Amino acid sequence: MSRLRERYVKEVMPALRKEFGYENVMAIPKVEKIVVNMGLGEATQNAKLVDTGADELGRVTGQRAVIRRAKKSVAQFKVRQGMPIGTMVTLRGQRMYEFLDRLIAVALPRVRDFRGISPRGFDGRGNYTLGLKDQLIFPEIDYMKVDKTRGMNVSVVTTARTDEEGRKLLQLMGMPFRAN
Repeated sequence: MSRLRERYVKEVMPALRKEFGYENVMAIPKVEKIVVNMGLGEATQNAKLVDTGADELGRVTGQRAVIRRAKKSVAQFKVRQGMPIGTMVTLRGQRMYEFLDRLIAVALPRVRDFRGISPRGFDGRGNYTLGLKDQLIFPEIDYMKVDKTRGMNVSVVTTARTDEEGRKLLQLMGMPFRAN
């Protein structure tokens, strides 16, 4: 069992149950999945960028990335239907907890001038989305092999019904929210 999963079972679940007064254990919010998405807009001109982006995302998450293709043609962006435009990974179970633990403990503190993440990334249903500006904050990425910094979106999907429950869940798991 991963370190973060153990913490969830031993500390987070009892704290959430006490604060929100859940009768049933199954009603306690938990992290359902984490979706990591990397958009590769320049891939329309250079097809090799898709492979490097998928490789980097796979190294960061520990799971093979899926190449996403354009659903519609957009003339202004020089995108045709079926062109590769990004990569994504959906993490569940053990890999999800391992990635979240590395994100909280290793990657986010490596962000330059880090003062915490914005608490405004919630969607109204307890899910949180975080944007990262470059992939170099993860130690798995070799600095010498990176040709260009690329950002990524990390969406943490929870079973929480409200933003307040989701925020408290992530806070207790160690997510470093900034005080606004």
